[in-house]
Amino acid sequence: MSALATPSAPNSPADAIPSADDLVARVKSYHPKADEDLLRRAYDFTRDAHEGQTRHSGAPYYGHTVEVALLLADLRLDVATICTGLLHDTVEDTDATLNDIEREFGADVAQLVDGVTKLGQMNLRSKRTKQAENLQKLVVAITRDVRVLLVKLCDRLHNMRTLHFVPKQDKRERIARETLEIYAPLARRIGVNRVCVELEDLAFFNLNPPAYQSITKRLSDLRHLRSNEVAEVSASLSQELVDSGLEARVFGREKRPYSIWRKLEKKGVGFEDIADIYAFRVLVEDPTDCYRVLGVIHQRWRCVPERFRDYISVPKPNNYRSLHTTIIGPSNLRVELQIRTEEMERIAEDGVAAHWRYKSGSYAFDAKSAADAGGDPVERLRPLMEILNQGGDPDEFLEHAKLEMFANEVYAFTPKGDLIALPGGATPLDFAYALHTELGHTAIGAKINGRDRPLRTRLSNGDVVQIIKGGERHPPAGWEDLVITGRARAAIRKLIRSSETEEFERIGKVIAEHAFLREGKVFRENMLEDALKRLDVEDADALYQALGRGQIGSGELFEAVFPGMKEMRGKRPQDRERIEDEQGRLYVHGRGLTPGIGLHFASCCSPMPGDRIVGVLDPGKGVQVHVIDCEVLATHEDEESLENWIDLKWTPETDNAVSVGRIHATVRNEPGVLAEMAGIVGEAGGNISDVKTLERTTDFFTMYFDVEVFDAKHLLNIIAALKTSDRVVAAERARASGEDED
Repeated sequence: MSALATPSAPNSPADAIPSADDLVARVKSYHPKADEDLLRRAYDFTRDAHEGQTRHSGAPYYGHTVEVALLLADLRLDVATICTGLLHDTVEDTDATLNDIEREFGADVAQLVDGVTKLGQMNLRSKRTKQAENLQKLVVAITRDVRVLLVKLCDRLHNMRTLHFVPKQDKRERIARETLEIYAPLARRIGVNRVCVELEDLAFFNLNPPAYQSITKRLSDLRHLRSNEVAEVSASLSQELVDSGLEARVFGREKRPYSIWRKLEKKGVGFEDIADIYAFRVLVEDPTDCYRVLGVIHQRWRCVPERFRDYISVPKPNNYRSLHTTIIGPSNLRVELQIRTEEMERIAEDGVAAHWRYKSGSYAFDAKSAADAGGDPVERLRPLMEILNQGGDPDEFLEHAKLEMFANEVYAFTPKGDLIALPGGATPLDFAYALHTELGHTAIGAKINGRDRPLRTRLSNGDVVQIIKGGERHPPAGWEDLVITGRARAAIRKLIRSSETEEFERIGKVIAEHAFLREGKVFRENMLEDALKRLDVEDADALYQALGRGQIGSGELFEAVFPGMKEMRGKRPQDRERIEDEQGRLYVHGRGLTPGIGLHFASCCSPMPGDRIVGVLDPGKGVQVHVIDCEVLATHEDEESLENWIDLKWTPETDNAVSVGRIHATVRNEPGVLAEMAGIVGEAGGNISDVKTLERTTDFFTMYFDVEVFDAKHLLNIIAALKTSDRVVAAERARASGEDED
């Protein structure tokens, strides 16, 4: 990848956009069999799709997509990823569609473009929430295919290189802060160090220009002052290795401005007190040579014991492997050394991207290579997915994710020798949650290096930790204060939410039972089927929780189970005048009714006040009144019959009258069933006027019974009350057929 573009000397908008030939040559330098035609077509597609669009710099927009593709080529990625770099903005910013992309470039490219595109298509409530939800979507996308993250990182890197062209300072600062808080840590997490450090420096420049300029000036002065000393150290190291018969490449590296700034902030020291501003890398071919080099150097110069680290024996979770040591070198100069192989160097700089190579005749990610190098660095993203799976709102996820991404690390071991990497300051409880969520939930103590220690103990490098399990799964007070990892905090908060939910459900169920007892009823869960719909509640557990939280009152529940029961108590239909055919005109009127022609209430649908009704003129017999959805009306829908339809409606006098509604019910064949049903109907203000059994078996019988009610709503309320009985299998309003009439 090209070196850091110095922010103080920005690229000119007049810079030439690299050609398709330049891109193809870059890709073929490491992938000779690359599909040149596909690359050229993707180049032409992005150029044509973005025609007329420009960046803040005034440069053609497609130049950005070409630069992203070149950055991906510098990471030696496959052709599909390079094409995605070229096409990543076409669906969002042009008329091109995903179908166009799939048709032209295949499903693999289309899926990658879709993954990158979706991250920018969110219209959210606040900038913080937008950042949080974008991170959630990014985590989901990259755990499916890490190439989405690599494209997004290179996209962000080029945007950061050109951020100085964005006119609004607050926007520049927002983008820089998001880069520092989200994208740089994600790059480090998958080991792509050279992208990470450049993102950090560019963000640092935009967020704190005076500090950036001060540090770069001090570095420049120091470079001039110590140039001879650095050259002497490099020459001495090289000569010592040659004399020992070791072939190695030795070169110096200078600490990055943002890295220096972090150390100044963290340790509160002055610039001159930072010992590792200059370090040297010694690169060899074989891992065993790393230890031979270390032996030669330690025999020649004194080492600083507390500064030795063996990341070859115990790699970092992102696959970083190297030997680190600090010596008192020539001219009594304190020198930091990093000793590694050429392969380790590539992994240290490119991380997951270092594992793209030829295998089985194709160029793609080689999982075996990653495993041989110490494990798949994509696994470092799994904790973020686990945090996402714990639920909670987006801002809570962002808080926990940052805890995961922003901590120095400590390495502890299980009793079986498995390495667990945790943030500095982590406790045995963090360790338990890192192994398994359920282990964390049930942990009651820990042994560290064989000794009983409290769960609040801070772990040190090399500790062997054994978790002691208990049976209780409910978190005690202050449990969350014992952990520092985002994964553990997210799991504990989910457990607390779950425990609270269970408690509210228990309270809600007690409230429901007491509410029914006050009304002389016994509460049973099978009463709730229709009530849940009336209350717009998903299930019984959700109802209990709403009752426990006070979101639904006990009176509302009773009314939903027994609609209208309280209102109808004390009212008796037998005290009212029953609607009969001979009084039809008193209760029904409509345009088109002829004086002297009688009204008849059709027995097929038993109309009653509250129903929408229509009349059908039957010559010589009068007008038959039907419910609007009566099936018999289908026989009167021909053109000739429609002339006999009459619009009807109920008159206000129906408030003082009753009708007969018919209920079709299936009930258990048990003693006392009819008495119970009669009691339910009477309590709901109805009066049974007729009963007819249709079918009887050993276990059940089906029947019709006619009930005097005030209106259709009253009948439905009685049906709802009947359904609350565990002896009633089914109940519904019946539409009588001719064969049922006597």
